[in-house]
Amino acid sequence: MIDALPEKGVPGEQVLAELRELRGSDLPTHGGRLFAYVYDPALDGLDELARAAHAISSHVNGLDPTAFPSLLAMENALVGAAARLLGGSADTVGSITSGGTESLILAVKAARDAHPEISEPRLVIPSTAHAAFAKAAHYLRVALDVVPTKGLKADPQAMAAVIRPETVLVAASAPSYAHGVVDPIPEIAAVAAERGVRFHVDACFGGWILPYLRRLGADLPDFDLSVPGVTSISVDLHKYAYAPKGVSVLLHRDEALRRPQYFAYADWPGYTMINAIISSTRSGGPIAAAVATLRSIGDAGYLDLAVSVQESVSILAAAVTETDGVRLYAPAQTSVVCLASDGVDLFVLADELAARGWHTQPQMAYGDFPPTIHLTVTASVRATAPSFAADLESAVAAARARGPVEIPDLPPLTPEMITPELIASLAEGLGLGGGDFSQMAAVNSILNAAPPALREALLTGFLSLLQSSPPMTQ
Repeated sequence: MIDALPEKGVPGEQVLAELRELRGSDLPTHGGRLFAYVYDPALDGLDELARAAHAISSHVNGLDPTAFPSLLAMENALVGAAARLLGGSADTVGSITSGGTESLILAVKAARDAHPEISEPRLVIPSTAHAAFAKAAHYLRVALDVVPTKGLKADPQAMAAVIRPETVLVAASAPSYAHGVVDPIPEIAAVAAERGVRFHVDACFGGWILPYLRRLGADLPDFDLSVPGVTSISVDLHKYAYAPKGVSVLLHRDEALRRPQYFAYADWPGYTMINAIISSTRSGGPIAAAVATLRSIGDAGYLDLAVSVQESVSILAAAVTETDGVRLYAPAQTSVVCLASDGVDLFVLADELAARGWHTQPQMAYGDFPPTIHLTVTASVRATAPSFAADLESAVAAARARGPVEIPDLPPLTPEMITPELIASLAEGLGLGGGDFSQMAAVNSILNAAPPALREALLTGFLSLLQSSPPMTQ
């Protein structure tokens, strides 16, 4: 355990060595074998460039753009690039946020605050929309109307049926995170426009690659600000723009739509607080790193990276299709390969793939959706994709030999029964007490069997256990 506040300072080289040792326990962020959390273009020198750019502006404070106009210029440049890519016009405005969740929260806030006369505002989303919308609704006290999908896509008619006078925002995905499917954006936009309701497109996940995939011939629907009725759209630059973590763009069709997004307060003795986004003080480092990344890669470079993604998706999808025991659950049309079981325990399969160096993201059953394994495919996967088929076949065979996980007998539980002591006991019994998370099939099987509210309580308790500080010493 590192002592973050030693009695005397520690030499810099020792500190860096300690940090490198800690990083050794992480999953690999480069190399094309991690299918979640990170986005790797496999471009030589890009990491070094981004780090250098980050260092130049790391101490610049985004609180006041008049004090640090360099940051204002960079933010405006990023907004302009996103607007050009995503069907914006001369009227399009935008803000730089810390990530997709903040962008979605602000899209909901702008819609809510545009209607102060509505005492109980509501948000309409398809069931495949990102959970960050639920977080936004929770934080902002906006009622959430979750509409079942038709297959894997949002159902425009079903969404239209739940729009009411209190609805301030309708939202859909381009594409959905879980399955990589683009919702029918033009149809939903038309419904929202007819009712006079704002419509937000969550393109945080794939918004920076969809335009390039379409240029490569992918049969994908219109989804951006060029679609009448789309009033805002969000895209994360730390995903398929391959910038370092901490940069997303929220675009509004015009300035009047963005205005309610701001928070301003002057009724106190200090400076007048005016914020376009949630945070006040924020480092310019991630923004500078994003500008450096975009300028280094360029439009033609992003098209080349999209080719690598498209080829990788095709190779991985073919491997799934040709392997007995698994099947493609969703069309592999964007940057996601989503597979389901055809006779093996998927959670055991995920462990077996991890043992072979492929780190995937298991997804729990939801309604009529079975458990699936999600693969986010980035450009770096192109070099490793050809070797996936043999390992998938081997992992499926091993999973079939092991058989399904036997869920241990547990007493009937409700969310109210989840205590720190129970969580600690469960973690120890499931082999997680020592911090080894390589065998998660039993854990995932228990979570998959738990109702959503109980699953939330279990995972909240476990995360709280992990984030406990060491005992204080005298």
